[in-house]
Amino acid sequence: MIDLKKIKEIYERGENILKYLRSIQHKNRNDKDDILISYDFQAGSYTRFYEKHKDFVLLYTKHLARYLNALGPINSLLEAGTGEATTFVALLKQMEQIPPYTAGLDISLSRILYARKFVQKSGLENINLFVGDMFRMPYADNAVDVVFTSHAVEPNGGREKEALQELYRVARKYVVLLEPIYEFATPEGQARMREHGYIRNLYQTAVDLGYNITTYQPFELTYNPLNPTGILIIKKENSENQETNLPHWVCPMSKTELISADDCYYYSPDGLLAYPVIAGIPVLLEEKAVVATHITEFL
Repeated sequence: MIDLKKIKEIYERGENILKYLRSIQHKNRNDKDDILISYDFQAGSYTRFYEKHKDFVLLYTKHLARYLNALGPINSLLEAGTGEATTFVALLKQMEQIPPYTAGLDISLSRILYARKFVQKSGLENINLFVGDMFRMPYADNAVDVVFTSHAVEPNGGREKEALQELYRVARKYVVLLEPIYEFATPEGQARMREHGYIRNLYQTAVDLGYNITTYQPFELTYNPLNPTGILIIKKENSENQETNLPHWVCPMSKTELISADDCYYYSPDGLLAYPVIAGIPVLLEEKAVVATHITEFL
């Protein structure tokens, strides 16, 4: 068990939580629980960053909106690793047309709670926010027209293949990645990326997987020169032949339909698993699933 009070002290001293967790566990890469803990303690920082650097966020998302607008009609858009939805909200406001279905997932409940507050304050409606794992998303294959990330795959060095395969599985038309690109970094930046356990082989992994890469270049804007943002766009094969129904959540384990019950949990009648709703936020993580083979008898 990780001592969260100890980690809180480390965070309040301004030290790097992921570095500390790697050191005490004698690892050279970040795992999912480490990233969850680090991000949850950081909750609120992205909203503060937006308030302090609004011009940067608006310009960053203006460039991203230009790329998305060029992809053609988008009926559904998912941000995997949405954080506090600051990028997502700014992006949607600058798109030519807001897709009928929009959703954002993050592994941290605290960040999604901040995201909901930010979305409500923005005046936007109908963004489906939930706790989820980008490596096991609660969507069927080819469910969402465009899946995008913004420095969300970043801390998952060594899991590039897993991340790309899951993002590609869920996407119907395109995967759009704004992520740090190791090849574009200076030697100092590359050393920093290795030290932090960041991704380093995103492009080559996509090539090895045989994906159709339509764009691969430095992004127009980078906040930290030591962590240069690149844009990688992957076109899904046979996307024109896919159904265009709006997405809905499925059980992340069985991929069977989820239904809402009493506003306190989601249940898969075929998968026989239930998922909690905390403070109004669906928590659709496989490790939070509860075996509930008889729950329908008590609805």
